[in-house]
Amino acid sequence: MSIPLDATGATMKSVNDRGFFGHPRGLSTLFFTEMWERFSFYGLRAILFLYMTTAVAKGGLEFPRPYAGLIMATYASSVYWTPLIGGWLADKWLGARRAVLIGGIIIACGHFSMAIASMPTFYLGLVLIALGTGFLKPNVSTMVGDLYDEGDARRDAGFSIFYMGINLGALLAPLVVGYLGQRVDWHYGFGAAGVFMVIGLVQYVLGRVRLRGVGERKIKATVTDISQVSKAGEEIEDEGFDAVTIILAVVGGIAGFWAGMRYGGAGWISGLFPGVVGLFFGYILGTVRRLNRDEALRIGVIFILFVFSVLFWMSFEQAATSLTLFADKLTRLNIFGYTFPSSWYQSVQPTFVVLMAPVFAAVWVGLGRRNPSSPLKFAFGLFFAALAFGIVAYASTLVPSNVSGELSELQKVGPLWLVGVYFFQTLGELCISPVGLSTVTKLSPARLVGLMMGVWFLSISIGNFIAGIMGGAFDEKKEGALVSMFGTVAAITLVAAVLLALLTPVIRRMTPRAA
Repeated sequence: MSIPLDATGATMKSVNDRGFFGHPRGLSTLFFTEMWERFSFYGLRAILFLYMTTAVAKGGLEFPRPYAGLIMATYASSVYWTPLIGGWLADKWLGARRAVLIGGIIIACGHFSMAIASMPTFYLGLVLIALGTGFLKPNVSTMVGDLYDEGDARRDAGFSIFYMGINLGALLAPLVVGYLGQRVDWHYGFGAAGVFMVIGLVQYVLGRVRLRGVGERKIKATVTDISQVSKAGEEIEDEGFDAVTIILAVVGGIAGFWAGMRYGGAGWISGLFPGVVGLFFGYILGTVRRLNRDEALRIGVIFILFVFSVLFWMSFEQAATSLTLFADKLTRLNIFGYTFPSSWYQSVQPTFVVLMAPVFAAVWVGLGRRNPSSPLKFAFGLFFAALAFGIVAYASTLVPSNVSGELSELQKVGPLWLVGVYFFQTLGELCISPVGLSTVTKLSPARLVGLMMGVWFLSISIGNFIAGIMGGAFDEKKEGALVSMFGTVAAITLVAAVLLALLTPVIRRMTPRAA
């Protein structure tokens, strides 16, 4: 039986497919694929920095914290820029469905590589996981959208269900992987993340019947008239692969790599991410240089929000670095007489997301015309980030910093301090993350939506990199060091929140129909 295609070669979906809570049956397959992939990712995230900084006698690598921070920064940031390449390869050659399978296999191999106790397999594992995520993450989301016909009212709700799968995986991962890593053996934790990725892959392959026609490489429509020829020519031109753009990208990449090597202190590893950023900015500059005035204003607003997005994610992603060390070194690890691994604190944030995401969605809808503008929601998010780091800065004053060895449980702060930090960070995330994605799609010229989404993810990537570097500066022994570090983050994000709130009227005048 043949599958009907639309004019672009995409599969026509039936609105009668309601086998998964009123949604297409394929959503269940993609839900669990993403849930177990996020489980593996957040499981590694929960213990990676601890593993790198723990003493060799306790099974860790005992890296100097600045070097561990650089490794964490390079790895975490790569998870957000490799999807730009993975999405492009899927569009051009592989198709989303095949790219997801390839990505999952590479991720599992990466985790199993890290389960082997050697330095080469440790670094190889990080590289494989980053590359595999680049293939899987953008394309599984693409497939969710591909389940629905254009105009299907269930689409937004389908993505909400999918988003819950992400946070369910993030919630469960530290509980399992964190326990195995910290209480049994670090490499058991890495291996467990790989096992659950394999489980996700098995159900993905078994559920392929539910995904028939979804995620296939699109067949280009046949050009039949002059207007289509003109449009096709514009699309080719807008892809930006002209000589000037290539030169700008190469120069930007070389400059970034050189600067990173020159000032990073760790050779080519220091230059890797700055080189990637320079390359992408060169490409972006070459691509957007032929904009008209209205388009230039819209892109300008996106880059304004880009800067504030970097500042937010710089603070938020310290959950995996400095806040992880704060939990491990300075926060009590017992409740009602039960002692738990410090990595379990990283389940708090996704728990809050699961509980509060529906509340936020209802609030934004309920406000109607009084709904704050997107830049103002960004400002709220930065304010909550500032409040979170103000709390942890104050909590740092409650523990002694001149004690040799580890602090006793009585000298540490209670769990509620860190829970409060994660609560306000979650409020900030819910103000910025979904709003940022929506705003980029609204402001971007139609032919540059994909590129501008790449810019948005690049802001998260840069924020992750800075968070990793700051995590490497964590020093609980030096008097006032933590108060200074956390207080600086709080001050920066607070100033950013006030500045963006003041800029909101200007931004709305720049883009009156969108912002």
